[in-house]
Parts: sequence; C-alpha cells; structure tokens
Amino acid sequence: MDFDLSPDHELIRRTVREFAEGEVAPVAEELDRTKSFPYEIVEKLGKLNLMGIPFPEEYGGGGGDTLAYALAVEELTRVDSSVAITLCAHTSLGTQPLYLFGSEEQKREWMPQLCSGERLGAFGLTEPEAGSDAGNTRTRARLEDGEWAIDGAKQFITNAGTEISGVVCITAVTGDEASGAKEISNLIVANGTPGYEQGEPYRKMGWNASDTRPLTFSDCRVPEQNLLGPRGAGFKQFLHILDIGRIGVAAMGVGLAQGALDQALAYAKERRAFGKPISKFQAIQGKLADMSTEIAAARLLVHKAALEKDAGRNFTLTAAQAKLKTGRLAVRCAEEAVQIHGGYGFIEEYPVCRFYRDAKILTIGEGTDEIQQMVIARALGA
Repeated sequence: MDFDLSPDHELIRRTVREFAEGEVAPVAEELDRTKSFPYEIVEKLGKLNLMGIPFPEEYGGGGGDTLAYALAVEELTRVDSSVAITLCAHTSLGTQPLYLFGSEEQKREWMPQLCSGERLGAFGLTEPEAGSDAGNTRTRARLEDGEWAIDGAKQFITNAGTEISGVVCITAVTGDEASGAKEISNLIVANGTPGYEQGEPYRKMGWNASDTRPLTFSDCRVPEQNLLGPRGAGFKQFLHILDIGRIGVAAMGVGLAQGALDQALAYAKERRAFGKPISKFQAIQGKLADMSTEIAAARLLVHKAALEKDAGRNFTLTAAQAKLKTGRLAVRCAEEAVQIHGGYGFIEEYPVCRFYRDAKILTIGEGTDEIQQMVIARALGA
C-alpha cells in the first residue's frame, strides 16, 4: 500500500497551493467582508483548467480523477472556503449530473462551457419541504406539447445567480408511479429561461463570497429533450450525485481544518507570554498535536473515498464516513485555532475568525451529520 501521491497528483496539489496562497489569500478577507463573488479568481481557475478537473479532455475537462479533484478542493479551502465551495458545487453538483446522465448532445452543449469556467453549473435539489427528506420534492413538471412546464421553488442553491451562471439541473415530480410513489426526474434549465427566477442572496453566517440563493419556477418551459437521463430516474441520480458531492465537501473539511492548524501554529510561534512563545506551553502543544493527528487520519479517509470511486467500487459508506468525520473536525479545529489566538481570534482581520464562521455549514450541507449517520448505519446493515 503506497501512501505517497503520484507525481501528477503532487503537481496538482502544489499548483493549487501556490495559486491559493498567491491569488486567493491576499483578497479572501476583503471578498468575505464585502460579500463579493470572486469572478476574477474563477476566471483564473478556468484558465488553469481547474474548473473541470475530473472530466475527460474530450469535453474540455482536465482529464484528472477524483483524488486530483479532492486535493485541489483541500488546498483551496486551506485559504478560503467561499472560493472552494464555488468550485466544489460547480464540479460535483453542477457538472457531474450532465456528465453522468446527459445525452451526448447535452454533454457537447454544456460540458465545454462548464469545464472552462466560462459558465457555472448548479444543482437544484433542496426545497422548503425537501431538505434532509430529499425525496419529498414538491416542484412539479408536466409534459405539454413537447415541453416541460415547471412550477416550484428551490432553496439554498449555490452558483445559480451569478453573472456567469449557465445552467441548473433540478429535481421535479414528473408523475405518479403505480405504487403511489412520486415519479422524480431531473431536468436541465438554462439561466435566462422565462419563468425561471433567482431570488436575492441569503445573508449567511459564512461562505460570504459564494453565491447562495432561492430559485423559483413559474410555468417555466423547457424542451422535452432537457430531461436528464430516463424519466423517473431522478431519485437514484441525485443520491449518486450526493455521494460524489460528499467527497468534495469532505475534502473541504480537511482543508479548513488544515488551514486552521496552519494559522494556529504560526500564531503560537509568534505570540509570547511569560517570556516565551506560547507554542512552548504544553497546553498549546496538546491542542496542536491533537489537531495534526486528527487531520492526518481524516485526510486518509477522504483519499480512500476518492480512490474507491475512481476504482469503480461502491463508495457510499466511505464518502459518508469521510463527510461526517471531516465536518466535525473542521468545526473543532476552527474552534481550537480561535482559542489559541485568544482575543485576536475574535477579530475579523485574522483568518481563523472567518474559518470559524465557515466551518459549521460543513456539518449541514450535502446531508447533515444525522443523515450521514443514517447512511452509515444502513450500509453497515443496522
């Protein structure tokens, strides 16, 4: 068993780290404070071929694998979660459905624009009555004269309302099955389609430089061929997409935890008390040691999930475990980093303050901790 990264994986890790430290870090605080979407950074990520890492080159992608993608997400999150979630949601949720379930025509139309970063992709699943109970979709689509007429609402959707947003893949009830269950399908809706509107951005605790807002569909009509995959396959499709998305969010958890440790260690070496750096005190050393150990273990779990996916194996259990572990770890490491900073950790000029606000959503988004526990228990046969 080889725990070393391949030369290609080490290259992408180093490339993204240099980009994050050189391009993102200098503007992260301002972007967060002004709640400004990072258009210039996304453009640069596109030029570096990082907006479509795990997709084939024939569709404009980077030709990488899931591990390469997870490494990139981790390195971005070490510096800023808003930039990381923009890339993460775009790749895992916005582009993956088109790549996995789209027709060749749909792929040729959308994949090059998305992989280049020219356009952003979004995924419309969550609704006011369909959060953890994702199957309780209320949005409906009826087929009329070769068009799907969509009515409904989505909430907490990332990347749908920017100037470069291109498309959202949404779940909708397209009929009722003989058993009485809902027939759920996925549909492609392009930005600018009449009847599709993006609401005002939410005021959030964190991820302030990312785009998150509600969506509404009022007699929104798209061509019949905008159906994504077979009719009625939407439930299975979005469960698979969520599994993939959990690898990305788990990588974010490791990245935020690592960034918090980096900041805490650097501060502890500089901050002096009682005549010496606080890093020399056993209480601080214990915090740093525990953070480092937990991060190393969590990173291996994320890499395992990515490798299982790339090997074509079932990765549902490992992805849920990784997401559960890393979300909690990110919260704990951010809290410890703030504690090590003392009063300065409560001041916005220090990155750990932003990390602390950004961390909590990692225990909620892409399935709450409680949902992960259900997924894990089910996979164990409980």
